[in-house]
Amino acid sequence: MSMIARQDRHFWITRSVARVMGINLTEAMAEARLSAEEYCEMVAICANCGRVQACHQWLAQQVTEASEPPEGCPNRRDFIRLAGARR
Repeated sequence: MSMIARQDRHFWITRSVARVMGINLTEAMAEARLSAEEYCEMVAICANCGRVQACHQWLAQQVTEASEPPEGCPNRRDFIRLAGARR
């Protein structure tokens, strides 16, 4: 997989986890709750995580809004912070 395809894949995984948790990352940036640099870092952290299959399975199983990201998610703290800030 090319570097661009890999980053693209993890960009969408990061956005998908956020969406399932009720977080709009674009809105969080517009409201200064998330900087562009933090967003890029979240995608890079996701790209270095070895739990892609577990994350895909978790996403596929979600039918309601989740209060927490998948177990072992290295972006856990950021997702929980962003979810708490929108409430």
